[in-house]
Amino acid sequence: QVQLVESGGGLVQAGGSLRLSCTASGSIFSIDTMGWYRQAPGTQRELVATITSGGVTNFADAVKGRFTISRDNAKKTVNLQMNSLKPEDTAVYYCAAEVVATSRARFNSWGQGTQVTVSS
Repeated sequence: QVQLVESGGGLVQAGGSLRLSCTASGSIFSIDTMGWYRQAPGTQRELVATITSGGVTNFADAVKGRFTISRDNAKKTVNLQMNSLKPEDTAVYYCAAEVVATSRARFNSWGQGTQVTVSS
């Protein structure tokens, strides 16, 4: 069993910053790509940023230049630094991980989500 626990969401004014963190725990052998997705009310969940175990990153066009993603493989954590936040960044943010379990089964694991609200 694998759990992803997010923290760091909240309310911030436009132009401000927030840092989201996610820690994976459980029967984990390794983690391939980790990342963040978001879902605003009435919309589909969308990719925000991902990072491979080797540190290769990928960002949605909407957040390029404003968000950075980092991870600590040993601690099984991934962080999302969000700067210059805009009201359109308001959403529930989900952590995701491509997990290889100790059983060698592979699956995608998701966190419970953390709310980010940016006021104008």
